Amino acid sequence: MPNAISLEYLGLRNPGTIHRNLPVPALVEAALSKNEGVLAENGSLIVRTGDRTGRSPNDKFFVRRSPSAEQIWWGDVNQAVSEDVFNKIWDRAKAHLQSKELFVFDGFVGADKSYRLPLRVVTPFAWHALFAETLFIRPTAADLAAHAPEFTVVSVPTLRLNGKADGANSEVFVAVDIETRLVLIVGTGYAGEIKKSIFTIMNYLLPLKNVMTMHCSANVGRNGKTALFFGLSGTGKTTLSADPARRLIGDDEHGWTDQGVFNFEGGCYAKCIHLSAEAEPQIYNAICFGSVLENVDYDPQTRRIDYDSDSITENTRATYPVTYIPNCILEGTGGHPSDIFFLAADAFGVLPPIARLDNAHALYHFLSGYTAKLAGTEAGVTEPKATFSACFGEPFMPLHPGRYAQLLGERIKKHNVRTWLVNTGWTGGPYGVGRRMSIKHTRTLLNAALNGELDNVAYREDTVFGLQVPTACPGVPEDVLNPRNTWKDKDAYDKKARELAGLFIKNFAKYADGVSEDVRKAAPKG
Repeated sequence: MPNAISLEYLGLRNPGTIHRNLPVPALVEAALSKNEGVLAENGSLIVRTGDRTGRSPNDKFFVRRSPSAEQIWWGDVNQAVSEDVFNKIWDRAKAHLQSKELFVFDGFVGADKSYRLPLRVVTPFAWHALFAETLFIRPTAADLAAHAPEFTVVSVPTLRLNGKADGANSEVFVAVDIETRLVLIVGTGYAGEIKKSIFTIMNYLLPLKNVMTMHCSANVGRNGKTALFFGLSGTGKTTLSADPARRLIGDDEHGWTDQGVFNFEGGCYAKCIHLSAEAEPQIYNAICFGSVLENVDYDPQTRRIDYDSDSITENTRATYPVTYIPNCILEGTGGHPSDIFFLAADAFGVLPPIARLDNAHALYHFLSGYTAKLAGTEAGVTEPKATFSACFGEPFMPLHPGRYAQLLGERIKKHNVRTWLVNTGWTGGPYGVGRRMSIKHTRTLLNAALNGELDNVAYREDTVFGLQVPTACPGVPEDVLNPRNTWKDKDAYDKKARELAGLFIKNFAKYADGVSEDVRKAAPKG
């Protein structure tokens, strides 16, 4: 029988049936009975998220209250909404939920118990509760009995707002209220909003406790050394960290304390467009009963999944517990990293497949956060577009980027961490002309860096970006290591490289006054 709980704090005068922490089979059964999804041939639950198949950054807000108002870096990313507007939309959401069947997940974010945050997710969608059960850290029976949430996420996908008339930008509204410890998500079924709202909260709370928060994946080699992979969605964090030769800590969000790194989550949220058993066997095999597939296409007769189809969106997603990865680290923790990789899906096709960074270049590229925003990740993005996202996660960073850069710089220096820039994007030309970097070559280069094989090879300095680029690596053609050599038209390469360098310089101007002279000098030569 489901556990019933009181949700008086939600102001539900006439609540319907409330289910708390249903087991996975019951959540799947509920989702199927409510026609929220279908069961795929491999046992996973296939769902649709509605009109929004990616995040809605223009509809994300923070409630402007003190004292958080003095800490948040306000601007286009961290938009403010008044208490009055938030309270009115909150009242509408509560009225909408009256008498509805609700599903509740009580659990945690943060594998390190010293910094663990108890959270609650409330939603009328059974599959959203399954998503939370799959993605976050699941409680034991003892944990559940004593659970007292410190933050609550209320997801109301079926309520549509009237845009400006309601004080919102559209029918969608995603708001974080730090002071009342509440996240309200209205008008979108995209489950990534639940995930990223929690990440945003951790990015507010933990740096204030001198803990570095990171949009990165993490794994550990046989030698016990930890590696971090920073990058935006679609750059390869999940794919590259799911390495059969290494043990996975987590695929997306981590903290770094004086003791080491820890995963925020208990599951993975992987892009699965063009997923194959050959290229990504661990992820492919992790998608089974208990996992959720968002917006994938399938054969209605056989219910066989078509991972290559982008008929709904290119941002198809798979959610599965980290324990579905055979060699995962159940504790979700690791030591201080020996290597950090900044992943950039370079749509210009001019960055090398790997480059070694000194500390100044590391902070420059961390604050720049260059990549290509890939199709489908956000509403309205239909093809790769060059973008800069501070800390490789600016949409989720409430504080000034300099706060995160300072914490990272201190740790890199203290623990003598090697840092690398890796292009997982295009080579031989820009997007539309060149080809996507070979994942085989990328894995070979990463392994060479981690195993020390790149420590003693010759390096050349890239004349535009000032990067130290290895001239040789076993298993990788020399031409691949020098992107200019992969272009038929060398003049076109030089022009495109200077164009990208100019974009770096223009973007970094907003950080220049807050960094050292060494970091400013790490800028490309436009």
